[in-house]
Amino acid sequence: MMQRPPPEDFSLKETRPHLGGGKVTGDKLTSTYDLVEQMQYLYVRVVKAKELPGKDLTGSCDPYVEVKLGNYKGTTRHFEKKSNPEWNQVFAFSKDRIQASFLEATVKDKDVVKDDLIGRVVFDLNEVPKRVPPDSPLAPQWYRLEGSKGEKVRGELMLAVWFGTQADEAFPEAWHSDAATVSGTDALANIRSKVYLSPKLWYLRVNVIEAQDLIPSDKGRYPEVYVKAIVGSQALRTRVSQSRTINPMWNEDLMFVAAEPFEEPLILSVEDRVAPNKDEVLGRCAIPLQHLDRRFDHRPVNSRWFNLEKHIMVDGEKKEIKFASRIHMRICLEGGYHVLDESTHYSSDLRPTAKQLWKPNIGVLELGILNATGLMPMKNKDGRGTTDAYCVAKYGQKWIRTRTIIDSFTPRWNEQYTWEVFDPCTVVTVGVFDNSHLHGGGEKNGGGKDSRVGKVRIRLSTLETDRVYTHSYPLLVLHPNGVKKMGEIHLAVRFTCSSLLNMMYMYSVPLLPKMHYIHPLTVSQLDNLRHQATQIVSMRLTRAEPPLRKEVVEYMLDVGSHMWSMRRSKANFFRIMGVLSGLIAVGKWFEQICNWKNPITTVLIHLLFIILVVYPELILPTIFLYLFLIGIWYYRWRPRHPPHMDTRLSHADSAHPDELDEEFDTFPTSRPSDIVRMRYDRLRSIAGRIQTVVGDLATQGERLQSLLSWRDPRATALFVLFCLIAAVVLYVTPFQVVALLVGIYVLRHPRFRYRLPSVPLNFFRRLPARTDCML
Repeated sequence: MMQRPPPEDFSLKETRPHLGGGKVTGDKLTSTYDLVEQMQYLYVRVVKAKELPGKDLTGSCDPYVEVKLGNYKGTTRHFEKKSNPEWNQVFAFSKDRIQASFLEATVKDKDVVKDDLIGRVVFDLNEVPKRVPPDSPLAPQWYRLEGSKGEKVRGELMLAVWFGTQADEAFPEAWHSDAATVSGTDALANIRSKVYLSPKLWYLRVNVIEAQDLIPSDKGRYPEVYVKAIVGSQALRTRVSQSRTINPMWNEDLMFVAAEPFEEPLILSVEDRVAPNKDEVLGRCAIPLQHLDRRFDHRPVNSRWFNLEKHIMVDGEKKEIKFASRIHMRICLEGGYHVLDESTHYSSDLRPTAKQLWKPNIGVLELGILNATGLMPMKNKDGRGTTDAYCVAKYGQKWIRTRTIIDSFTPRWNEQYTWEVFDPCTVVTVGVFDNSHLHGGGEKNGGGKDSRVGKVRIRLSTLETDRVYTHSYPLLVLHPNGVKKMGEIHLAVRFTCSSLLNMMYMYSVPLLPKMHYIHPLTVSQLDNLRHQATQIVSMRLTRAEPPLRKEVVEYMLDVGSHMWSMRRSKANFFRIMGVLSGLIAVGKWFEQICNWKNPITTVLIHLLFIILVVYPELILPTIFLYLFLIGIWYYRWRPRHPPHMDTRLSHADSAHPDELDEEFDTFPTSRPSDIVRMRYDRLRSIAGRIQTVVGDLATQGERLQSLLSWRDPRATALFVLFCLIAAVVLYVTPFQVVALLVGIYVLRHPRFRYRLPSVPLNFFRRLPARTDCML
């Protein structure tokens, strides 16, 4: 049996890293990279060469430059038969790993047998200058080439050599000595840091109104006509028209997701169901999305008639019918909605599609991705475990990907990124992945998929403004054999507010744009549209260079989180119980008061009750003052750390192996029939209990309805008579007296109580419900 790790392994740890080189001014750190630890690099920019001598028999040369520092060696691409080549490539050597005092840049002639030396330039590292942004880039200079014995040879090389940090603008595109084992242009592109933007998504509303002059092939039957609409891989259809004529009507909305730039048209076809599995196309049309109306509010757009094209086969050739049927539609791109492409609980952006409707930003989010520790080996290389880790962070439309650190279980990225914040009630997601597209590892491990190491979510509303949070977050991943800690990621986060007033105002406005409330979409529509949006975002980012792969995008967007999970259902049930526990605790406390468990407290409650009855205007002020005092009291114990993944809350540490296996099962299932039967029976058992609870709730509601329905004539007569007497008594008796008598009766001493249920409860339980009518 697998031993469960101790709970503290999954805890959040506060850290005190040496950020920004330790330069602190007040509460602010000074440099642009002030949320990460400074990493020193030796940069070498190889620009070009001139007047290189020919080494081949033909008198030409195929030059390239080899930059060597100790055991590390980087090479530029080579040119064929060119004596004045231009490379403009940058090499970065980590200062922590420098084990030499000289840098050597050698120009060589590429040959089949052995590359010939053309010349070299040697630099003493003690003489290399240091550059700190925002200084301008160091200007490259011409250096005369020397031979292997130090003699001057023909040709010159233009170089720039300097010491800098990861804040240098040459850093993202540079060849890194950390990745010296990676070769090939595609592999090098896969390890560099990049910023991606999600495509701009629109909801496409197609309101199908009616069609005219349809020509069915069988004129002797009433046509069963519907409209089928296709945008890319999305296909929807209307219901069959009830009019059953050649001029059918629908007035039905179809909703799609479309992404800029619009590559695929809207294809509509009007079809007649001539048999249960046979449909006849009565006409079709293709409508480009670029020229459609764009709607920013609830005002209707103009409707239009579109001609439907129909082709018939004559002698094996398509012939177009000149008489055209028509379809009447109202089509627009909805700019007033926010296209949901994330799980609603973890949304990072809530703005409408149309930029004209955006409000000004309320602040800036800065994220420093420092390092990771204790990563698990994710694949095998040369008979040993290895991990090539990179991070992806998503907030709003902006995705970032750090560089890949090759073969390290303790990678140090120290990269910093910034996002504009438009709503504080949003979440930034940071994921760690293993790059499986180096060393040919993708084909051998996992079919070319980048493995997930773990992710962290941070809700901005839980952060204090202008405070730097530096914590080490556990990377927890749920596997079929249980929850596993894959390592820890060290992050620095700062949320800076530009206008406190604007941020406070955001708490009073609706979470989503107003179109979601004026013309709301149904739950099934939203689920379908969210699925289509995630597919489009995934496809577009996969086509970027280097690609942000589908498995990465889907993991970041929590695709599949809506699938059935016994573990998650248990967790949600206990979350509900946790919410209700406060009410249950108040109920138990009140029961103790009524039972005089503590006579002094009960007497004080009596006095407070009498005061509130005599002075009812004090009731609301007392309640709000009490809530205010509770809030002030709890301020001492306010959370000082951001929330993180909780294995106990998620029931991940106590889930049964079969429940986890069911959670990781495919849809439709791929498990043997006996296991599926067992799970189905278990689900029926749980559903039976839920069914009983729902039935009991329905029974109580129906008993309330039956009070005045005369279903039980004697019970209704008693209740009506009671209502008449109560109306007369309450009319002649002051309300304060009634409230006082009821309160004293409820708080009466146990000596005056009976163990039997009260008369009103007995009466209510005897009322009829519709359970008698159930089969």
